[in-house]
Amino acid sequence: MDDTSRGSLGRVSSVFVVFAAYAALASTSTAQEAGKQPNAPNSGQNEANNPLTPKITFNLQDYYIPSFIRGPDQDANQLLFRGLVPSDLFGAPQLFRFTLPIATAPTLPDGSETGLGDLTLMDLFMFPGKDVSFGLGPMLVAPTASSRVLGAGKWQAGAAGVAVAPQSWGLVGGLLTYQQSFAGDDDREAVKLLTVQPILFYNLPDGYYLRSSAIWSFDIENDTRYAPLGFGVGKVWQVSRTASVNAYIEPQYTVLHHGAGIPRWQVFAGLNLQFSLGQ
Repeated sequence: MDDTSRGSLGRVSSVFVVFAAYAALASTSTAQEAGKQPNAPNSGQNEANNPLTPKITFNLQDYYIPSFIRGPDQDANQLLFRGLVPSDLFGAPQLFRFTLPIATAPTLPDGSETGLGDLTLMDLFMFPGKDVSFGLGPMLVAPTASSRVLGAGKWQAGAAGVAVAPQSWGLVGGLLTYQQSFAGDDDREAVKLLTVQPILFYNLPDGYYLRSSAIWSFDIENDTRYAPLGFGVGKVWQVSRTASVNAYIEPQYTVLHHGAGIPRWQVFAGLNLQFSLGQ
């Protein structure tokens, strides 16, 4: 596959996810079923957006980056396949999550490369509470990237923590991760990465909601960091008694940054499918 084809594939994947999110947001045929109690703490929106909801979840998410700060004059894209599976292994409630990206990254002087990125595995042990619930557990990154520019070339280990507080009007919380390389290609630089993801959702009638969920990234090894702010809209609707669909789109603009090769702004869009267990 040549550079033009790879770049086209990345853009097509981005357009597909954005179109799917838009089509779902525009749908009103099942709005009456979606959120009969849109502002209740256990409403459809809160369940669909809570990262600690113990339901089988499949995510198709996309980050389209049209421009960089002190970086290549090209766009980039990450299409993420994510899954979440609840379990009671060893008698402890857990959420196992995997993320596998298909990425398009710029290459010098003016080309691009598309292929698999690094696989991320996470196992969160759940600590539910009345007002605030927590999740804490290990994470592992495997160097599965199909090209040097699409991954770190290192095995990485770390930890992840989640705190979520459902409200009558929506949801507030955050996700914190830290990962550090411990093995891999000797000619690749070490990895020390910290991410912080504040999440804020405000519920609206008929299954709609406003959202902000941009990820702040701190590359400790290279002294590079950036903090974007996002503002978007989404919609949840119930397709059956045990299944729901969540579609959203959220432009994100970088307001604080240090270093080169940082996204100036990006468009985050996604489609989530969520299924209840044992019902």
